[in-house]
Amino acid sequence: MTANDLVADACTRIRQIDAMALHAMTEAPLLIDVREPGEFAAGHLPGAVNLPRGVLEFAIEAHPALACETSPTLADRSRHLVVYCLSGGRAALATDSLQRLGFRKVECLIGGFTGWTGAGLPVEGA
Repeated sequence: MTANDLVADACTRIRQIDAMALHAMTEAPLLIDVREPGEFAAGHLPGAVNLPRGVLEFAIEAHPALACETSPTLADRSRHLVVYCLSGGRAALATDSLQRLGFRKVECLIGGFTGWTGAGLPVEGA
């Protein structure tokens, strides 16, 4: 099995959203950028938080942007999340992992940051 096989397998279990549909949403989900910190600093979607793929499963519970109202040490698993990376592979794997951790409303951005910028949509930090 290859990394691409793993991504393709994850894509059979996750929901995906394209850049234009995400941009058009009236209620913005929490955007999770799973790229490395240097990639994030070079440019990211407006309002995104950086949780690198390598630490996502370990750091998701403690991230303040995801805290439950009733328990600041637990992540709100009902919150709408959209996960992205550079092109979609890492985000697909991350989305699959988040679903397995019990997050119920999580989607993967089709084409990732590349798809977003290719559609001419705004970025921060660039």
